[in-house]
Amino acid sequence: MKKNKILLTLSLLFVTLFGYTQTGKVAGSIIDGEFVDPLPFANVSVKDTSIGTTTDFDGNYMLELEPGTYTIVFSYVGYETKEVNDVVVKQNDVTVLDLSLSTNTLDEVIITTSLKRNTEDAILNIQRRSVIVQDGLSSQSIKKSGASNIASAVLSVPGVSVQDGKFVYVRGLGDRYTKSTLNGVDIPGLDPDRNTIPMDVFPTNIIDNVMVLKSAAADQASDFTGGTVDIITKDFPTKAEYSISAGFGYNPSMHFKSNYLTYEGSNTDFFGYDDGTRNRPINRYQPIPGTFENKILLTSLTNRFQEQLKATETTSNPNFNLGFTAGNQFELKNGNKIGYLVSASYKNNTVFYEDRIDGGAILDSDKNDYEPRYSLYTVGSEGINEILISGLGGVTYKTDLSKYKFTVLMLQNGESSAGFFNQKLSQDNAGGAYETVVKDALLYTERTITNFNFTGNHKLGVDTGWNFDWTLSPSFSEVEDKDWRVTPLLVTQEGLYTINPSTTTNPTRIWRSLLEENWVFKADLSNKHTFLGRPAKLKFGGSYVYKFRDFSIDEFYMSNTNLIVPDGNTNLLLQDGNLWTPTNQQGTFLEATANNQTFKPSNAYEGEQYVYSTYISEEFNLSENLKTVLGLRTELYQLYYTGETAQGVKYNNVNTIDEYNLFPSANVIYALSDKSNLRASYARTTARPSFMEASSVQIFDPITNRTFIGNGFGIYNVDGSVIYDPVKPTYINNFDVRYEVYREKGQMIAASGFYKSFIDPLETVFFPSSAEQLTVANLGDATVVGAEMEFRQNFGFITNGLSNLKLNINASYIYSEVTMSESEYERRVLAARTGQTIDRKRELQGQSPYLINVGFDYSTEESGFQAGLFYNVQGKSLEVVGTGIIPDVYSQPFNSLNLTLNKKFGENKNSSVNLKISNILGEDRESLYEAYDASPLIYSQRKIGTEFSIGYSLSF
Repeated sequence: MKKNKILLTLSLLFVTLFGYTQTGKVAGSIIDGEFVDPLPFANVSVKDTSIGTTTDFDGNYMLELEPGTYTIVFSYVGYETKEVNDVVVKQNDVTVLDLSLSTNTLDEVIITTSLKRNTEDAILNIQRRSVIVQDGLSSQSIKKSGASNIASAVLSVPGVSVQDGKFVYVRGLGDRYTKSTLNGVDIPGLDPDRNTIPMDVFPTNIIDNVMVLKSAAADQASDFTGGTVDIITKDFPTKAEYSISAGFGYNPSMHFKSNYLTYEGSNTDFFGYDDGTRNRPINRYQPIPGTFENKILLTSLTNRFQEQLKATETTSNPNFNLGFTAGNQFELKNGNKIGYLVSASYKNNTVFYEDRIDGGAILDSDKNDYEPRYSLYTVGSEGINEILISGLGGVTYKTDLSKYKFTVLMLQNGESSAGFFNQKLSQDNAGGAYETVVKDALLYTERTITNFNFTGNHKLGVDTGWNFDWTLSPSFSEVEDKDWRVTPLLVTQEGLYTINPSTTTNPTRIWRSLLEENWVFKADLSNKHTFLGRPAKLKFGGSYVYKFRDFSIDEFYMSNTNLIVPDGNTNLLLQDGNLWTPTNQQGTFLEATANNQTFKPSNAYEGEQYVYSTYISEEFNLSENLKTVLGLRTELYQLYYTGETAQGVKYNNVNTIDEYNLFPSANVIYALSDKSNLRASYARTTARPSFMEASSVQIFDPITNRTFIGNGFGIYNVDGSVIYDPVKPTYINNFDVRYEVYREKGQMIAASGFYKSFIDPLETVFFPSSAEQLTVANLGDATVVGAEMEFRQNFGFITNGLSNLKLNINASYIYSEVTMSESEYERRVLAARTGQTIDRKRELQGQSPYLINVGFDYSTEESGFQAGLFYNVQGKSLEVVGTGIIPDVYSQPFNSLNLTLNKKFGENKNSSVNLKISNILGEDRESLYEAYDASPLIYSQRKIGTEFSIGYSLSF
């Protein structure tokens, strides 16, 4: 009897489990078509059955059904009712239906087309309904492109370009005018002085969508001009999802090269951090005795430094990466939902530049001499190994009226490089006689970023129309240059390698430390109501942003009693037996500095930044087809500086910038038809100097010999006359118009125009007579005028067999001009060559004149095959502003052609193989000095080669 009960129980359990595994799901989200907001409490039901559910706080729903074909009904009081026919539910699969419901009608709409995965259409619907000018990229589009990260996928967005494979720029305006956010909140990137974060750290399988906002509204921070790239992560998946991935990349120009350069680091370099091996061995305030003082202490201090100074040759490894994601949701007994999403990735990339070139050029004082000459020319080999570990975890808890979300983003990056360089140094810094220098460089940089994001979304009652949203987001970042070992030697005419401080500086060890914390708090209240009898939305709120930075540099110099280094082998300098001791009175020793300390206060600073913001906006319809949003944002921006100049002038928490500004905005959309819109917008925005730019610090690059000097307090001549005034914020007036037509199956045509007026644009510029010193300055007012075009078309109009082949073209043309300041114009006139006419206008620094993105995409869901060929180019742009005697530097067009192939396998297409060829054309990244009637000279050149990569992913 007992045995029979057990068998019966097991049988029932088997039947239950078997029945469960036979079901499928219909899931998706419903959007308020008027305001492009989630629509909670909407009804979702299966026609002619009692099966149904309601959408949750975010407008999401899920129905579990037996395999079959159904009609799904979507309804909400005061909104249209939609029926979707022929919805196919498959066993153990999720059919996604995302819809929008519009107000002011009780008519029933029947959709007879069978919808499978229309998230691409949902993004287009958001674009169509949105009042601001924006473009989007859905997770479905990303998957179709075969891209493994956001940087690769976002190239299909109009007006977007990607620099160095990771940094996204909008409308060719460069980093200063492009902003990156995660779920609507600023987060610091691996380079704290950039506005943009590296997009290659975000795997595509955790992304819901990516939105590129090109016009401003009052609820957005004002510090962007080209656009804001907002990465929106998933809350949690509709079902348990787990995936693993692995990939390898091979570049014939860089990998399996037997002459790759490296050096011995720490035991934990493989994990992106140093285990302490490279820590500074001496306290920064430790006095360093001379050779005639405390002799035993001098030997002890010198002996504490790692002895390797020259790179070793080995064989370079290919790139590889690993990834993992996991997510699920659970319904609690009280009906609330909790879910999680976790993602982790590991990337190990090896780069080898066999012919890296860096140059500094200057014109002769003879105005009949048109050809600039190198004041510095560096060519050499450099091996770089970069480790990037990223982790993103989030927990979301939903009730009927509230949602709470906690997200943690962690980035760990370690970059080790080793190089050997040959340099030609002009003795007079004017391209005269040259000295020959060889330089060994062993560098390591460690970057750590941790971002926490707490958000709460609340509906203040079911029928009140009031919502309250808040966010608290602290970030902590650390960037450390650890034990940079730079050993230059002067090569004499006799072929001897010598330490020559007057020409090349001593062998140097550098430690640089940057600590930064960033706190963001924002709160928003909104209310849906009626205005002139039509739907309207009031929104107001405020935010507080606080940033603190601590930056310092420690430098140590070495010398030797014998200034000749045999065969230029710098490893001999610190080997046992070659150190200076009280006994032998010969060898290498740590050199005492002028103030007997290695820490220089003039190369350190602390900065604090405060931004207090409030805003109010109203979205309303003046007529059935005319929607408007008017808004006003206020921001109080304060920057404080603590530091000391090289001349000993001290600043203690000095308020260097204190600006209170109004930022009005107006966005209008006129619906010409159900599928076409005409838009117009105006907004005032700003671009502010970074901590580094608003300082007085001097940051030296020991490889290129270039020095960046902060301009927080002005740049002056020896006689006290002003070269550049202290930097101040840039203010921009932005005007946009756009005409767009949305067609069936994701096809569209859009044409846009924009005009931007810059007051005091910030630009990177050389010092008047030095090609090795750079700073930033406000050099004059500027205007930018541009046009964009986007065209998405499939080839089904030719034959049904080509309906899966799509063409996506978007192109931008931008004209920019700066009216030079009087001082810049005068310098250019004084340096003009014979026959040269100096125009008072020039291009805006960093602005590309054109962008072209072309993509052919072929994909079939049935076979799980996708192929894409993508071309991208950004036009020549002014990279560094010249001074007349120093020519302008232009970054050259980079023609990027990439091929992707993706094939899914298995019954549920949960396994896939990706193949990709990057930079098929083998283009080099190059920047050139360009002068009047002269041949260009190289400012920087990197041969990046062509990479072949393969990846595998498995979802379960």
